[in-house]
Amino acid sequence: MSTDESRGSLRRILRRFTASEAEIEAQELRRESAESGGTPARQCCRGEVVSVTGRLRTVVYTPRTNLPTLEADLYDGSDVVTLVWLGRRHIAGIEPGRHLTARGRVAVRDDRKVIYNPYYELESPK
Repeated sequence: MSTDESRGSLRRILRRFTASEAEIEAQELRRESAESGGTPARQCCRGEVVSVTGRLRTVVYTPRTNLPTLEADLYDGSDVVTLVWLGRRHIAGIEPGRHLTARGRVAVRDDRKVIYNPYYELESPK
């Protein structure tokens, strides 16, 4: 092993010890997303059809008089994409902490990236 390689290894080890849990989680999610071939959430742009892989942070049912919605924030370590299912109150398996891959066209609502009625695949619980 060369001196540069050993310094790089030492830096990675030190960074691992000094990083917060949130930073470590984000690194792991970015790695998993890259391995799945998904588009990083921070690179998603309005109008693009994307596939984003990550972990659901929050799931909220919003009762509205004309159209109820189920909204979930999907975090992939780089950014959040909000998944919105129109006319749904509950979807089995859509719960905080679950890993999934969502596909659909990106829209922007209130300066947030949104995919309406995404196609999704739940990953088995770890």
